[in-house]
Amino acid sequence: MTWIFAVQEGIYLFNHDIDPYSGGSFRHSPLLLSFFATILPNSTKLASILWAVNDVVGALAMVQIYRARQNVRQSPRDTLVAALYILNPYILLSSLALSTSSIENTLMLVSIMFACQGKASASLFILSFLTHLSLSSLVVVLPILLLLIGSPVSSLASPKALQANIKRTVSLFGEFGLYFGVLTLVSTLVCGNCGWISQTWGATLMLPDLTPTTGLWWYFFTEMFDHFRPFFLMVFNVHLIIYVVPICIKFQYDPLYATFLLIGILSLFKSYTTLSDPGLFLSMIAVFPEIFYYLRHPIVTALLHLHASLLMPLFHHLWLTQGTGNANFFYATTLVFACANGAALIDCLWAGLRIAIGPDVDGYVVTQE
Repeated sequence: MTWIFAVQEGIYLFNHDIDPYSGGSFRHSPLLLSFFATILPNSTKLASILWAVNDVVGALAMVQIYRARQNVRQSPRDTLVAALYILNPYILLSSLALSTSSIENTLMLVSIMFACQGKASASLFILSFLTHLSLSSLVVVLPILLLLIGSPVSSLASPKALQANIKRTVSLFGEFGLYFGVLTLVSTLVCGNCGWISQTWGATLMLPDLTPTTGLWWYFFTEMFDHFRPFFLMVFNVHLIIYVVPICIKFQYDPLYATFLLIGILSLFKSYTTLSDPGLFLSMIAVFPEIFYYLRHPIVTALLHLHASLLMPLFHHLWLTQGTGNANFFYATTLVFACANGAALIDCLWAGLRIAIGPDVDGYVVTQE
């Protein structure tokens, strides 16, 4: 969602002692509302500076993740990794639009950075704050817990079972739950009641706002008969979380890579997606240079993204400005966009599995005994 409209409306209602969730259009967390209403002036110029700083922080966090991955204190590729995040068109356009998803991306990267550095409390607190802003981020809780008890260093080429520490894992999850509970209490005190839950987390699950997005949900439920809606809401929500345990089990020896894959799944299947969601996943590919050799169709994936990037603004203009198109035009482009994101995700999943077998030699696969 865009800060200019949604958050400004919430700030106005909040400052005039009106429930910001009463209108049904403000869906942001009370934590974000109180932050902008009390700390930052209601100024678009200052917000632009804040978003620029936010992107820089995200890029620096990604650089630290890359260093932890390579187990080095400094790398000649640091500038390239940072540039691939800041200059990613999906990230850049979201920041120019002052989308709050840019803040969520930075929180995600900072939480992963602290997890890579072994700073459990900082990582879990940032993760709980992120989950308050976007409930769908619960998808990455388990892999980040595994990352805290494991190592960020690449183990894709030499998979070994993770030595599970049940007591440590339960302790970390309890700490996350404590932070989450405290933030929930603070949010309730800010609003004066619990009505915000149904308008924020409930909106993520129930999809009351069918405004067109880059995701797959909105058109499907626009055309849905009301008596089928509860069933398919359950199916779509469950579909998002069923990948968590299999991915974490398969890549238990490399929890950072499991986190990366689940970020890709989140960007593809979450209810309210923005351009910055796949932008984060695509930028994070730079953190895993060991998989580059094993990608099967990176050029096709890149061309799919280029195709979708050209079609989306064109068909959006034809539909809403010229009036010569309809919703089917725009939804067709989001399907192409989803195919591009899915292709990138499947390619990275394949590469992460293929690297353990080894490269081909004269057309034959070298297997490990």
